Amino acid sequence: MRYPASEKLEIIRLVEQSHLPVRRTLEKLGIPRPTFYRWYAACQAGGPEALEDRRPQAQRVWNRIPEAIRKRVVQLALDEPSQSPRELAVGGFTFEVRRLFEFIEYLFRRFEAKAFSGRVVVAAGEGGKGGVRKRSEIGAAGQRSA
Repeated sequence: MRYPASEKLEIIRLVEQSHLPVRRTLEKLGIPRPTFYRWYAACQAGGPEALEDRRPQAQRVWNRIPEAIRKRVVQLALDEPSQSPRELAVGGFTFEVRRLFEFIEYLFRRFEAKAFSGRVVVAAGEGGKGGVRKRSEIGAAGQRSA
């Protein structure tokens, strides 16, 4: 349940003035202790105004590629389809874009390593008959290792 700032402040004052221990007062009010102490810390740090509910703000994701850079990278990759991400990155672009390509390549390699390490995959055998084998049993071209 959400409480308005005025009720939060009233609960804080009530707990402060109560002759009962904080734990028992909060039990009687039905307020969880972590919630109360979060309100109390906010009130101590920023005054009663800090108890106002704030709208959740969109958090910036640490690994999200900025839209402008993403568009540049996609356009560059479309213009040069024969080049690998590493070749595109080395091709004289800004440090920021080079780092982005290296990061993308790193993520791809990490994903590939996690996705296929020790997992069982299906590979087509001779005559189109496949079987389930470990990746270590499959050669580079998808054939059985000798």
